[in-house]
Amino acid sequence: MSLPEGTTTPPLPSEQQPALAKKIRWYDGFAMSLTMPAALIASLGASIGGLGAWGAIALWAASMVLATATNWIYTELAAMFPGTSGGIAAYAAEGWRSRAPVIGPIAGFGYWFPWTTALAVYAGIIGSFVQAQWFPGQDWALRLGPAELTFPIAVGLAVVLLLFAAAMAGLHVAMWLVYLTGGALLVPLAVFLVAPFFSGDWSASGLHWNLHGAAGLREALVWLYVMAWTSFGVEVCATFAPEYKDTVRDTSRALRAGVLFCLGVFVLLPLALSGYVGEKAIAADPTAFYVRAFQDLVGGAADLMVVFLIASLLLIMITGLADGSRVLYDMGRQGLTVRQVGVLNRRGVPARALTVALVLNILVLTVLKTPLAIIVTGNLGYVLTHVLAVSGFALLRRDRPDAVRPIRLPGFFVPLAWVLTALLAVMLVVGATGFAITGYGGYRELGIALAVLAVSVLLWLYRTKVQDRRASPGSDGG
Repeated sequence: MSLPEGTTTPPLPSEQQPALAKKIRWYDGFAMSLTMPAALIASLGASIGGLGAWGAIALWAASMVLATATNWIYTELAAMFPGTSGGIAAYAAEGWRSRAPVIGPIAGFGYWFPWTTALAVYAGIIGSFVQAQWFPGQDWALRLGPAELTFPIAVGLAVVLLLFAAAMAGLHVAMWLVYLTGGALLVPLAVFLVAPFFSGDWSASGLHWNLHGAAGLREALVWLYVMAWTSFGVEVCATFAPEYKDTVRDTSRALRAGVLFCLGVFVLLPLALSGYVGEKAIAADPTAFYVRAFQDLVGGAADLMVVFLIASLLLIMITGLADGSRVLYDMGRQGLTVRQVGVLNRRGVPARALTVALVLNILVLTVLKTPLAIIVTGNLGYVLTHVLAVSGFALLRRDRPDAVRPIRLPGFFVPLAWVLTALLAVMLVVGATGFAITGYGGYRELGIALAVLAVSVLLWLYRTKVQDRRASPGSDGG
């Protein structure tokens, strides 16, 4: 049983505490990684409109190649720390612990925030889809102080509560939603990947490359920054390491299967759709063009396509909720944030971390309403966490050369890790300040991002200077 909040008694031995249930296999983690093709569907049109089809194809492919290299590195770290549910944020904390302990909370919050608030972002989009397709007359609005309730927001709140209930039952229970939504996503994905090439209407003659000279290089770096969460997010498979039945084998298989599958999708999908629909048509309507393309290819109704799109967004939300709650739980357990979130309930579910996610997403959905600031905030912290995790791998090779490594990558991965760290750092700096190029945020959003990271440091200081000292044997509060 978990200890009451505010207790001054040291934690129970690990064998007396609830543990994350080991009930999933590598293919469950792979199903979670389908989140990234779903996210690609949501953002592909804008990239084609801004970069030209060839530019978008090249950068999505480059982004996924970088993601493949980093996720290969994470297979060693996942096997090295099989008991952590913190994913790449935990790897960053371990790698930098002896040099800069503050990296732990910064990486943790930088990683937790975008995955958790994805729930609110996509819940609002689902509500808008439902309203536009089936309830266009529901245009009422109810203001409650700083909050606002509209029909799309009400639908979004219902979806958030449904997914919260499923997550509270346990990951193994929520997996049926993952397979249902993942299966629905595969239908339009298969159509869009294959049918255009056999339709007789696919042509590369109208495709363009809009990146030229030094300005084009800067624009490419900004877009790689924007694309980062969509492509690098395959690492979500590592967050569930303690819950795989065979931690080492299942984690590495899930990561490798996820990156290889997504690498193929991220190259073929923009190529197929650009040559079939055309750059101008995609740029004119970067979201709804899927519906018309689906109808042309298979004669499907718009209702069916909207259902598929909603399913793909649900998959992102389920994965984000499960991933973010486990990261926050692991931070509390490892001493990187307040101890109250670092406990499990009797069923081995991080209920408090899930409740924090629920409250945060309700506030974001009803008060902020627009997802732009949240997306920009999340991207900065997310890319920063990858910088710290990849460099952490190289530091751990130097600091702990004799540590047990069930998966040990060849030696050339160490210099490769430093090259990736430098490239990601350049992407972070150029991308986070390249507002004018894509219209993706501004100084206000940058300030919000830095504020989130500052809060993570304050909570860490409270944990280490107040909570841990109060609980230490022999201290005034002990």
